[in-house]
Amino acid sequence: MAAPLLDIEDLHVRLAAGRAARPVVDGVSLHVASGETVGLVGESGSGKSVTCRAVLGLLPRGAAATGAVRVDGSDVLAMSAARLRELRRHHVAMVFQDPRAAVNPIRRIGDFVTEGMRAAGVPREAALGRAEDLLESVGIRDPRTALRRYPHEFSGGMLQRVVIAAALAGEPRLLLADEPTTALDVTTQAEVVSILARLRAERAMGMLFVTHDLELAAAICDRVYVMYAGRIVEAQSADGLFARPRHPYTAGLLGATPRLGSELPPRAVPGRPVSLAEAPAGCAFAARCAHALPRCADEQPVQREVGGARVSCLRAEETADD
Repeated sequence: MAAPLLDIEDLHVRLAAGRAARPVVDGVSLHVASGETVGLVGESGSGKSVTCRAVLGLLPRGAAATGAVRVDGSDVLAMSAARLRELRRHHVAMVFQDPRAAVNPIRRIGDFVTEGMRAAGVPREAALGRAEDLLESVGIRDPRTALRRYPHEFSGGMLQRVVIAAALAGEPRLLLADEPTTALDVTTQAEVVSILARLRAERAMGMLFVTHDLELAAAICDRVYVMYAGRIVEAQSADGLFARPRHPYTAGLLGATPRLGSELPPRAVPGRPVSLAEAPAGCAFAARCAHALPRCADEQPVQREVGGARVSCLRAEETADD
């Protein structure tokens, strides 16, 4: 079996002293193969974005990381600054959730899309020609004119397409999509997701797709990891997770999702997420879980195989059929 393109093993990320009572990422392990789309799902503050940024060595100032984050077998956490620049330029690219925060508002789109190519020594005319092709591939009409325009002249959806084009300029083998549809309307979301799926298939890239929307993850991903309070609580195939969630938190997320044609209203997950100021001794979800026993508050669950899924729950076998 070939080694995964991305292999994260027992990753812990702690913020600078005094900023958090627990790790923001706590023992996360996941992998992405070439040509595979893997989802990382959870509420805001669960540690999804920090996990994603760790792949590029973009951790918060003062943060300490342990474990391993391997891209093509090389550990990102052990890379020099020069190796990290090469990784970001040629091997791994990232699409952020807010396209307007990713671009310089006073520079033309052509400067933004060609920046990485020019830094790699590609001549200006060749870089502009390549940028035109990239913009066309993501559905930008009249790409030559678009290169001369400024970010404020684009809608959010069109600007996100530009950001995706720029991310692909270095022909990365791995694409990190950090909630790339959050700021967009539903129709534009579907268009952007379709573009990402098509480009991933055409280029045989691996993609780590970060989202809080389980239905969206099920639509685009091959496998899904569900994250809560810095830990992976469930991992299984997208089809299996959607049809038969094994962790109470996963079931809660699905129950909170509105569905067309359903007679049942969505049900919010009770309680609130654990903050970084809190460090529960046992299961972090215990205070919100309808299945919790007294021991759940004191005993931290370990991940184990349950019915084809990897689940971190002390009662996984008991609740799987509920």
